[in-house]
This record gives sequence, C-alpha cells and structure tokens, in this order.
Amino acid sequence: MPHGLPYRLRYAFIAQALISTLVIVAGIWIASHVAREVLATRSLHDEANSFWQSRLRDPGYPLPQSSTTRGYFVAVGQSTEVLPAQLQAYKPGVFKFRHHSIIVDQREPGRLYLVMSFHRLDSVIAWTALVSILLSLLAIYTLTWLTYRRSKRLVAPVSWLAEEVSHWDPRDPDMQSIAPDRIPSGGGREVQHLGGALRDLLTRTHDFVQRERDFSRDASHELRTPLTVIRVATDMMLSDPQMPAHAQRKLVRMQRAERDMEALIDALLILAREAGNQPVFEDFEVTEVVGDEVEKARLLLADKPVELEVILSAAPRLHASPRVLSVMLGQLLENACTFTERGRVELHVEADRLVVRDTGIGMSEETLRKIHVPFYRADPFHPAGKGMGLQIVRRLGERFGWPVALESTPGVGTTATIHFVEHLLA
Repeated sequence: MPHGLPYRLRYAFIAQALISTLVIVAGIWIASHVAREVLATRSLHDEANSFWQSRLRDPGYPLPQSSTTRGYFVAVGQSTEVLPAQLQAYKPGVFKFRHHSIIVDQREPGRLYLVMSFHRLDSVIAWTALVSILLSLLAIYTLTWLTYRRSKRLVAPVSWLAEEVSHWDPRDPDMQSIAPDRIPSGGGREVQHLGGALRDLLTRTHDFVQRERDFSRDASHELRTPLTVIRVATDMMLSDPQMPAHAQRKLVRMQRAERDMEALIDALLILAREAGNQPVFEDFEVTEVVGDEVEKARLLLADKPVELEVILSAAPRLHASPRVLSVMLGQLLENACTFTERGRVELHVEADRLVVRDTGIGMSEETLRKIHVPFYRADPFHPAGKGMGLQIVRRLGERFGWPVALESTPGVGTTATIHFVEHLLA
C-alpha cells in the first residue's frame, strides 16, 4: 500500500519535523537579535551613568578607554573639533550599527561620547544561538523519530489487516487470512475487535449471498413449472375445436398473462444475479429478437384499431444475452400496445439502437420524472400495467450497457429508445 496509512504517517512526521525546525530557528534568531539589542542598549546606558557618577565624585575621573569602549568628552562651550571627524555630527541619543553602537549623552557639565564595540557579544550570542538550535533540533528529531517508530508499530496491524482484505476474492473471500492467531501483535484490542467484526460481516454476507443464490435457483425452477403447466394446458384447450368462442377469449387472456408473468420472472431473476454471474452471452441478430417480440405484441392489438409496423434501417448484431434484449423490448412494446387505443406503433431498427414510437396517451413531464420509481403508475385505476415495466427496463439497460431514453407528450405519444452502447458487433 504505497499511499496507505504508514505512508501518510511518515510524511506527517516529516512535515512536523520541518515545521518545528523552521519555528525553532526563527524563534532563536529573533530571541538572539532582541537579546543583543537589549544588552547593547543597557551596556551603553550603564557605562554612561557610571562615568557621570564617577565624574561627580572626582572631576578628574578619566574617560573610559578599553579594548571595547572609547570615550570622548566635550565641555560646555568647547568646540566639537576636539572629537574625531566621524563623531562631530552626532546629536544626543543612541546610534546602533552592525558591530558597534554610539551613545551621546548631554548633561550639565558637557557632552559624553561613548563608542562601544560588540564583536565579542555578537560572537557569544551567535555561538549560543547555534548551540541552542543544534540541541533543540537534535531533541526534536530524536523524539520525532522515536514517536514515528512507535506509531508505525501501532498502525502496522491495521495496515496488515487492510492489505489482507484488499487481496480477498469478492466471490470467495478467505476468512482464515485474518484469523485471530494471524493478526500481528501490538495492535491492541481495537485491531482484534476490527478483525472479529470483519469476520462476522464476512460470514453474514456469505450466508446472505448463498441465500440469494439458492432463491434464484429455486425460483427459476419452482416459478417456471406452474407457468409451463398453464401454457401447455391453455394450448391444448385452444386446440379443441369444440371450445366456445367466449372461452377461447378467456384462454387467450390467460396465455397473455402467463407470458407477461414469465417475462417478469425472467427480468427479476436476471437482475437478482450477481454481477459476475450474468446470463450466457452469444452472437445474435437483433432482428431475430425483434421478430419474436413483435409477434407477441400483435396479440395485444387483436381487438384494437392500431397498426404495428417494423421499420428496418439496419441489421445490427450483438454479443450479449438475447433473452435480456427480449425482456427489455417486450416490456416497451407491451407498454406501447397497452396504452395506444388507436393509431400506430412503430419499431425502428437502426445500426446502434431500437426505437419504439407510439401514438398513445403519452406522459407528462412529472410522470416522466417518476416513471422509474418502482410500482409508480400515473393512472392507478388503469386496468393494465403493474408499475414495474419501465423500471425493470431501465435497470436491465444499466446492467448491460444499453441506456434507455424516454420522450413523451400527453395526447401525442411516447418514444422509447434502447441505445446499444456496449456489446455491439461491427
């Protein structure tokens, strides 16, 4: 995990050390500068005050003359020409330079000039600051390194746990890889609790997935069996020439309901399957699916003044599940035929799409916004429709990369388009 928790932890400590270095260096430099200025100013004033006090006791007290301080005195009324040329222009006050400072102190007897050198003070302060910086940085880096090592040992079990989980096969995760005896020591109870929670979650998820697989398998068999019995029985009864006309109409309605239920079961079972357990893919002609679904749709228009027409502009081929496309197209055609009382239903087959266009009752903008909500029906009292068809078509389209677009105008009709974004063969 190159950018995992240890990586971020390492750079967090590095950033902390760098920031601490900048703060320490800046702080010591500022403190040294302030200390130098305070000491220099105080030394000048102390030296001047000492001279004036000594001169009051002894008028012949000599001017300070040492390796660091030189003094000059100009009595009242005396010309400043007795001073070195560089001092003659200075008025009373304190003047600071890089390595020396000057104080001009005016009092009743005259004016005192003191020139004081601070080379030694600057050297002492510089070395003191350097040693302080080095010792502080050594302490900071040592503590940072030790803390980092300790923190790294603490988060190592968490990183190990994340690494193990990242290698799991979603379809068959290895719970033994995070068994309690395999978790590195040092993580504390929290890591043990986390590992236990992951194992418990994995067990529950595995049981849930297994129940879903069992349900899909059982439902596929148990739900189809009675539908098959109904279909065979109705076919046999319809083949009886002595069957009354009114009974035949009821049998046709039963067959239509059986086909609707079978298509709905197929769609729900496809959606219930895991992403890695898709229906069998094969190469097929879209027109073959179109022909089968159009024949089924014509039965819905037997008693209506509605014309169903197929307009072939291309003959696309797909590598996918023909059953999925059959369910999607069947739902769209069923909706178009159900909600169109007169006029036309057109199915356009183009190179990269199927377009179902009708002249039915249409839908408002509000209905279009809610049409994909499960069990939503614009007219809850309409005898046809379960409120699931378009929602199932949308979900199947998202699953297989065939997005569905709807356009509708109330009283004019609806246009539904299946775009073949994926699985389209050249």
